[in-house]
Order: sequence, then structure tokens, then C-alpha cells
Amino acid sequence: MEHESDSHWGYVFKILKKSKKSQARAGVISTPHGLIHTPAFYPVGTKATVKGITPAQLNDMGIEAVLCNTYHLFLRPGDKVVKKFGGLHKFMNWPKPIITDSGGFQVFSLGLGMEHGCSKIIGKNQAGNRPAVASTDAKALADKKAMAGEGKFARITEDGVYFRSFLDGSKHFIGPEESMKIQENLGADIIFAFDECTSPYSDHEYTKEAMERTHRWAVRSLKAFRRGSSVVGRQLLFGIVQGGEFKDLRLESSKFIGAMDFDGFGIGGAFGKFKKNAKNELDWSVEHLPENKPKHLLGIGSVEDIVEAVRRGIDTFDCVTPTRLGRNGTALTEKGNLNMKSGKFALDKKPIEKGCGCYTCANFTRGYVRHLFQSGEMLAGILTTIHNLYFMEKLMKKIRKDILENRF
Repeated sequence: MEHESDSHWGYVFKILKKSKKSQARAGVISTPHGLIHTPAFYPVGTKATVKGITPAQLNDMGIEAVLCNTYHLFLRPGDKVVKKFGGLHKFMNWPKPIITDSGGFQVFSLGLGMEHGCSKIIGKNQAGNRPAVASTDAKALADKKAMAGEGKFARITEDGVYFRSFLDGSKHFIGPEESMKIQENLGADIIFAFDECTSPYSDHEYTKEAMERTHRWAVRSLKAFRRGSSVVGRQLLFGIVQGGEFKDLRLESSKFIGAMDFDGFGIGGAFGKFKKNAKNELDWSVEHLPENKPKHLLGIGSVEDIVEAVRRGIDTFDCVTPTRLGRNGTALTEKGNLNMKSGKFALDKKPIEKGCGCYTCANFTRGYVRHLFQSGEMLAGILTTIHNLYFMEKLMKKIRKDILENRF
């Protein structure tokens, strides 16, 4: 997509077409560094790089935006260092839109995630099963320990989160005001209000406490944001809906955050195709959000989840899965995932996916990619990652086209 100028600031989000069969819509988000055509998938560049891929390669695929991680860049190299380079766009030489998360997910992963021994995303090995702390009493105890600072790395207070760096154990603090300042220095086009993401196994009492704290932090984030001025100029600030698996909390959070003067909204929490009731939780989360503003589903990126979420009115997504799978030997295809390390591909002269169109499939065979993995060559992960990100971009283009042509 050709770079767009600031003359497009007549709107933040424009809906081009609504589906007649669902809540799906095709639209455009306008940012200082260009347009994002929605529904869209953002590759994750945690530390100001999408692993194994150059910005030029991302651009050649047609990818319009990437998401970077506030927490990691705060710790290394430091948001003030990035600011001295002129912001993330100049630092990583990426000319298109950049999104940064709030750092709130790290609140979860360093606190309740460690206590409950789980991810925010429910997988096959967790679906229908509770972890070792799954009993009501044990679950509540783990929640209270995290609040009291007995987790391994993070302590949550009303002011914000005190935590130790995973790099060297040094002590740090991030609250709503600090998160806004860090993201201002990083200079992303779209930033998120500071929030607390709870564990999929947190009980109603703790989830309510965390949600109400997220609401208070949203008010403070919005107030601090209005005082700031980023290196990119006009940033977009998104508020985040929380509430865990509970209908009353999801609806309450949707109503509270949806009434605030944010440019768009993120949906936080645990989702995924293996989680019971995920579709309902998503419906509750968007119930009271303004239709004319963009909605982002945080940390979700499987094909099935994206399709279901688009049906429910979600516009954008981010996830590390396509790149992580690629580095570890799994290729995404329309007929399912392929294990490129498998011996069955040793003599296979076909591309990863016939008719794909990516650089990898146009130039290399399954047998060659398999050989690279067997040999421990870094090119193996690079080629598979190129294919996976191209696959995701092609998927989003098809979804957009189907909505525009009334076929979705």
C-alpha cells in the first residue's frame, strides 16, 4: 500500500462495507504513517523486529502494520533511547503504521501467569482442564498472592505494577502514566491504555477487582495521554475491555470502556478455539462498544479464531503464532499445518503450498526446506516464516474481498 499523508486525518476509522449475514465489516484506519485496511492481521515485532524477516520483506508481502512490545522495549534498549533515534519507525526502518501494546500482558505473565502455570490462550492441553491450583480455594489463594507481591516477578498495586526485569532482576515500575509516556517516546501510531490481564483461571472476585482497576487505569491513561505529544504527532489511543469469562463483568467493562473517549478498543483476556464459551465472551465484550470505532482482539491469530472474530465485528488482530510456528518448522496452508521437519518431505519437489505466491514457494521445494531444518540452518525458519506471514496476509485480503463483495 502506497504511503498516505496526514491529509487523511478527516477520519480515524471509515467503514466501507458491512456484511448482511453477520457483524463483519471492511474498513480503513487512518494513521500518521498510512492506512490500515481492515480486517487486518499485525505481525508481532516484540523487540522492534519481526523475527527472521526484514522490513523490506514485510513491505513486499503487502503487510500494512506491525505490533511492538512496550514492556520489552522499555527494558531494552529503553524508550528514551528509541526516542533519540526519532521513534520506532526510524529506529527499525519501518515506514508504515506501528502499534504498541500497553505492557499489561506482562503484568499477567509475570504475576498470575506464573502462579497459575498457564498462558492467556487456552490450548488443547488446557481445554476443559484446570491447572494444579484449579480448586476454588487454591485459585483464590494464587490470585491474592499475586496481588500481595508473592508472585515471582510482579506486584500489582493501585498505582501500577512493580516488577523485576527478566534480563537482570533490576526493579522497575509501570503505571498508566508511565505506560503513556513510554509509548509516547516509542512513537507508535496506535497505543493502548494500561490494563491488567487476568488468568483464565481467576475467580469472579479477583477478576472483578482487576477489571475495576483496569477501568481506573483507563481513566488515568486517557488523562495522561492528552498531556503528551509523540514524535509521530497524533497518536491513536485504544482502551481495553476485560472481565475474564464472566458475562456480567464483560458487559460492564464493555459499557464502561465503550463510553470513554478512546479512538478504538482492544479486547483483552483468554480466547482461542479450544476455550469453552470464547464466542460468547467476545459477543459480551463488544456489546456496548461504538460501532463507528475500530476493535482489536489482542494476541489471537489462528485462522479459525480470526474468522469467528471477524463475524463478531472485530477489525484487527495480532499474534506471534505464525512467526513462532515458522521458526519451529510448522508451515500454514489452506489444507492444514505441515511439519516441515517430517521425513516424508525429504524427496518432495513441490513447494510448501501450490499456488501460494510467496518468495519461499516460488523458489524452493519442501525437500529443501526440510533439509535446512535437519541441518540446523537459520534459513529454514526464515523461509517458513516468510510463507506463514504471506499466508496470513493473503487470508486477510480474501476476508476483506469477501466482505466487500457480500460473500463473507
